[in-house]
Amino acid sequence: MLNLRTFSRILVGLVFIFSGFVKGVDPLGTAYRIEDYFIAYGTDWATPLALFLSIALSTLEFVLGLALLLNIRLKALSWVLFPLMIFFTGLTLFDAIYNPVPDCGCFGDAIKLTNWQTFYKNVVLIVFVYIIFKQRKKFKCPIHIRMQTVFVLIFTIGFASFSFYQYNHLPFIDYRPWKIGNDMTDDSENEEKVFLIYKNKATGEEKEYVSPDYPWNDSVWMNEWAFVDQRIETSSKKDAVDLYIKNEYGDDISREIIENLNYQFLFVSWDINRVSPTTYEKIKKINQFCVDNGISLVGLTSSYTDEIEVMSALHSIDFVFYHADDIALKTIIRANPGLILLRHGKVLNKWHYHDFPDIAELEKELKLN
Repeated sequence: MLNLRTFSRILVGLVFIFSGFVKGVDPLGTAYRIEDYFIAYGTDWATPLALFLSIALSTLEFVLGLALLLNIRLKALSWVLFPLMIFFTGLTLFDAIYNPVPDCGCFGDAIKLTNWQTFYKNVVLIVFVYIIFKQRKKFKCPIHIRMQTVFVLIFTIGFASFSFYQYNHLPFIDYRPWKIGNDMTDDSENEEKVFLIYKNKATGEEKEYVSPDYPWNDSVWMNEWAFVDQRIETSSKKDAVDLYIKNEYGDDISREIIENLNYQFLFVSWDINRVSPTTYEKIKKINQFCVDNGISLVGLTSSYTDEIEVMSALHSIDFVFYHADDIALKTIIRANPGLILLRHGKVLNKWHYHDFPDIAELEKELKLN
């Protein structure tokens, strides 16, 4: 029983640490997922709490996982762990049946699971959590209980602070397609496979071959087997770009912007009304630098045209704004606003509005000095 108890503690601890970390490193992404749940369950009034709950949930998971791994305060924390697992197992069962939110985000953007996969994962996990709960009095730690409490408090404050820092800057680990270094050019060279289906004339057995890897030059085989059907599979070599940029006429100019052979800055703000005057002053200086050096800078937003006009007049913004879906903008950069630097589709750098570069940094980044 000792080995099973220890195995349960370590396994659940590692899962909770990983789950808490990938949520905590991207608290805004987790907040978006919580907002999806509030909307799906008709509790839109609670959306202002999403960010707080995002940081609180990731911190709780991480601290529980660390406590399990280090074997501290398990008698008390088991009373938090077991009810938590019961709640989320029930929630994920409901999600699996009714699918109100397609992706629960239990492992953030690091690992994507369907709702049924998430439920099955929780069913397996709750067995080990139950063992921990039943055996909670048998866990012994040589550290004094007061020091164990101090450690739990330090872990809690430390991870919550880490997650809040990640919110105020870009996640230092980016699990999404638009991470620095990725190539976002359109992959038009799709891989196409032709599958040929043949049936044995004598036995009726069917076999499928990938063209041209079948015995087409074997006369005996050709006499014994008859062609029945074919199917074609087409797949892209990489995930399709989910950002569609439209001009004032509704034309899709995504490729023109993303695949600009020169440097291309994207000022991304899904809601321009939430951008501070100080940030607008910073982007105006960056835009002037771009104008002086013949570099393109455009704005991407999901705000309405009249809102763009009012904002541009109020802050004397003279670069062009194009429209894009707010979900896509929230996905490509975790900031409102954020700044992205591309060159021929490759993501060279990204900045949170708290970290917008000054002129010297821009010259160094673009190797202009």
